[in-house]
Amino acid sequence: MTDPDLTNPDFGGLPVAVAGLGVSGISAARVLRGLGARVTVVDGGSGPGLVARAAELEALGVTVRLGDGASLPEGTELIVTSPGWAPDSPLFAAAEAAGVPVWGDVELAWRLRRPLPGTGEPAPWLAVTGTNGKTTTVQMLASILTAAGRRTAAVGNVGVSVLDAVLAEEPYDVLAVELSSYQLHWAPSLRPYSAAVLNLAPDHLDWHGSMEAYAADKGRIYEGNVVACVYNLADPATEALVREADVEEGCRAIGFGLGAPGPSNFGVVDGLLVDRAFVEDRAKNAAELGAVEDVNPPAPHNIANALAAAALARSYGVDPKAVREGLRAFRPDAHRIAEVGVVREVAYIDDSKATNTHAAAASLAAYRPIVWIAGGLAKGATFDDLVQGAVERLRAVVLIGEDRALIREALERHAPDVPVIEAAEGQTGAVAMAEVVRTAASLARSGDTVLLAPACASMDMFTNYGERGDLFAAAVRELAGE
Repeated sequence: MTDPDLTNPDFGGLPVAVAGLGVSGISAARVLRGLGARVTVVDGGSGPGLVARAAELEALGVTVRLGDGASLPEGTELIVTSPGWAPDSPLFAAAEAAGVPVWGDVELAWRLRRPLPGTGEPAPWLAVTGTNGKTTTVQMLASILTAAGRRTAAVGNVGVSVLDAVLAEEPYDVLAVELSSYQLHWAPSLRPYSAAVLNLAPDHLDWHGSMEAYAADKGRIYEGNVVACVYNLADPATEALVREADVEEGCRAIGFGLGAPGPSNFGVVDGLLVDRAFVEDRAKNAAELGAVEDVNPPAPHNIANALAAAALARSYGVDPKAVREGLRAFRPDAHRIAEVGVVREVAYIDDSKATNTHAAAASLAAYRPIVWIAGGLAKGATFDDLVQGAVERLRAVVLIGEDRALIREALERHAPDVPVIEAAEGQTGAVAMAEVVRTAASLARSGDTVLLAPACASMDMFTNYGERGDLFAAAVRELAGE
């Protein structure tokens, strides 16, 4: 086939298969159909919701095949896949055998970028990935760019669809792009202006097959960077990815960390966020970007997120004043280390978004003493390192969920003196969470923090992590007598 890229953006009549009838698949199908492609959507499901979505697309002239997601439509010359489809899916094996390229929605968006008026160049992408902190960092970055007077949006794996962003009627000046490892796997042409890998910890290994493959897909974000590859000084694996990347001549490695920064790095000095990378004579000078108190909330891992966002913004030429204003204006999404109430001098913190051990460790490091609510679906995780790192902060632990035994066993090995209560066994939803909060309250003392940071997925007891956090907040309000 003739590769339909920017030099020849003619999709007219091209037979394209879209894998998946989720949000990104529907978006890709609509865009491709609008470009004149002959689109067939394949999805292995067949429920009422999928049937309704299929009908909407079929009204636009899109063919939809449900219950047949492993089959390659005859004559297909391009597959555009939803991020969740694993590389070992039979559909992709068939595509490889037939010599059919596979793109993700991010790859399609990258190839459909249009030049900005008066510049001749598309809007630059400032891209972020990592095991944890992606959404917060991208939203911080968008807030900073907005404070600098740029038309921007947080896009990709958060907020606005990346396809919608690049095809927006009123073009964006610059995009703050969150990218998952899934999306990066299917985006071989992506070349961001600057990019950051926030951290690396085992996650989604069932999809990638190994930690090495997972890290390699994360590292794709650095390929072709123009100005800066931003990495975490506290996570050597992120720097290793920078060293392996093929970047544009003159692109710099920029580290961020919570200590005093050396030249070319971002860090913290006497409670101030400091840039020693994008300043004149960086061996001697630094730029003040704001104070730790400007970060909401000022937990250690969130300060690191702010530094990464600041580094990307500064690589794009944003003034230090706008960094401070953008951080002050930023408000985190729900369920990310959010204080939901103080009851009888005990703080209750909702970090239901902490669905893996790496995220939970960051949350546990922000408080002490803690009554920790943990458990759910472990997704193959182990908990020894997490417990060992938090043992000195723990007042007590309340365990929930299907894989609670894994955490209990780690606590028995590494924190045998910490009281552990297993709550809500066999219960789900609001009833279960009300019991959990009452149990945690009975264990807490004045000045303690009750922390919901489960280190596990939620679907064994709740619809999703959002419902888990909402029910936690509701139970705290009930405890307070509201």
